[in-house]
Amino acid sequence: MKKILTMFWSFFKIGTFTFGGGYAMIPLIQGEVVDNKKWITKEDFLDILVISQSFPGALAVNTSTFIGYKIGGVIGAVMALLGTVLPSFIIILLIASFFMEFRNNYYVDLAFNGISAAVPMLVLIAVVSLSKSVKMNYMNIFIATVTIILIMFFNIHPVIVIIASGFYGYFYYRKKVE
Repeated sequence: MKKILTMFWSFFKIGTFTFGGGYAMIPLIQGEVVDNKKWITKEDFLDILVISQSFPGALAVNTSTFIGYKIGGVIGAVMALLGTVLPSFIIILLIASFFMEFRNNYYVDLAFNGISAAVPMLVLIAVVSLSKSVKMNYMNIFIATVTIILIMFFNIHPVIVIIASGFYGYFYYRKKVE
């Protein structure tokens, strides 16, 4: 039970101090559960992240739920989920009650501008860190390149690319296992 409460507190801290959504949380979650607490391996984290991206919903919520389940079963999943979403819920309630008074405040605006500038860097850190876990071979580089081209230049929806990649991976790697 102590491990589950510690996990709740870890996700609560991450949820409290992360701005910018799920992708900005990924390096913090990885740092806490893989590097600091060593609850899961980096490979497990990458697998959980891939599965979390495939499910509907917020990435950080899905990731924390899967990690919580791996660590403490259903109770762990619920506690990790609560730890992740409660801070945002509480902060949004507080902000909503005072928003109109502070929205046009010069210093609040400056703070949000600074936060907005940091979020893309957190996402970049997550991409670089997770890319180190992917086995680099010609096929993976080819898939990454095709994905970037399809999304950026042909406006193919990322969901279609994810589904197509899943089918490709299933058929391609199934042959290698058999």
